Amino acid sequence: MTTQQFDPKVQQKIETVLRTVRDPESGLPILELNLVRRVRVSDAHHVVYLDVPFDQHTPGCMACAGIAMTVIMGIRRNLKTAFEEAFPGYTAEFI
Repeated sequence: MTTQQFDPKVQQKIETVLRTVRDPESGLPILELNLVRRVRVSDAHHVVYLDVPFDQHTPGCMACAGIAMTVIMGIRRNLKTAFEEAFPGYTAEFI
């Protein structure tokens, strides 16, 4: 994961969120799975941008893809909630 240059407190918040949100299948923190490629915080727009290339993790099997999409939607929802709680007044958006 790459991040812009952050104040150490902001960096700690980001890492805490990525350690807290877990993959429901493996139980591992998102940070350890390297699912988030980049985090960018825009103070001007009050947005936390998350670059999470989920399309690279979707299986070819149609039945498996349906299950994977359910898992992905859950991870996205949990990441969005966790970042918005860690950064009050900011919106988390996926790019």
